Amino acid sequence: MAITLADAQLNTQNDIDYAVIDQFRRSSWLMDQVTFDDCVTPGTAGATLTYGYTRLISAAPAAFRAINSEYTSGQAKRQRYTTDLKPLGGSFDLDRVIARLGDARTNETNFQMGELIKSTDTKFANEVVNGDVAVDANGFDGLDKALTGSTTEYLPINNGVSTGYLDWSANTVNTQDKAMGALDVLDDFLSLVVGGAGAIMGNRKSITRVRSLARRSGYYTRSEDALGREIERYGNAVLVDLGTTVSGTTETDIVPIETRDADGAGAGGNITGLTDLYAVRFGLDAFHGVATVGQLLSTWLPDYQHAGAVKKGEVELGPVSMVLKKTTAAAVLRNIKVQ
Repeated sequence: MAITLADAQLNTQNDIDYAVIDQFRRSSWLMDQVTFDDCVTPGTAGATLTYGYTRLISAAPAAFRAINSEYTSGQAKRQRYTTDLKPLGGSFDLDRVIARLGDARTNETNFQMGELIKSTDTKFANEVVNGDVAVDANGFDGLDKALTGSTTEYLPINNGVSTGYLDWSANTVNTQDKAMGALDVLDDFLSLVVGGAGAIMGNRKSITRVRSLARRSGYYTRSEDALGREIERYGNAVLVDLGTTVSGTTETDIVPIETRDADGAGAGGNITGLTDLYAVRFGLDAFHGVATVGQLLSTWLPDYQHAGAVKKGEVELGPVSMVLKKTTAAAVLRNIKVQ
């Protein structure tokens, strides 16, 4: 049975798990949208934490034929993939004296649990985009890797833009005509997602630029969802700023802004301020999560009922992974200049 975090929340057996799942949902629109196929049952009849699936690479060709002639043969292409499910979460150590200080709603236990949930949400979002098992064997392959070289990787250099990048910076797209031109490219990109994109994902600056374009087109809407979150849309696609990751005191955009040689061997050289946009359709036949049968999310609060001054708290999602069933269920628009 496929489940979401909302489904898991309804099935919780205690108030603590309910509250933790609620915080996961409120902290991450992305994680709240993902449907998890809880079909992996490890440890029974030789089963493992590996999920195998077939990705549709290209569709079968169809055409008219002349009388007394044959169709030109062609086949749909698919490729077999596997992904290993891994647990995602973290832990913290807390002295029992510190744990008792302050109001129950703001004490150190609740603070540490809340920060751990935020970090888990961020790690999940980062893996969805940048995951690469060749770099971290304990994660999963993300959209950047899956879409590189695919039919839904939109490269400006291959679509009539000789410079190899799209300048959507505020100083450049400063007239209605230029905005309409940028929207034409955006719509062309979104059309690569068969069935329609459910989300357009990027960083703060790229989503700001898309929002500006959407307002000019008249297809920008803003509403409040059931959890009180402000949801912005271009058409039917939700605009999602995936935020930043933190390493020490350094914050980095999950969808990076980089310096790239956008035209390859051309004369353009290195261009600063380039980033990407991702468009996805969620669903069990598209882009979805995979989980083991049973509880999707588990929590362990520090147990101060037994001896020991320092106790451990943990949050764990899964084991989980993400899979792309069809190449046409996601697309990436490369090399957008946003600054």
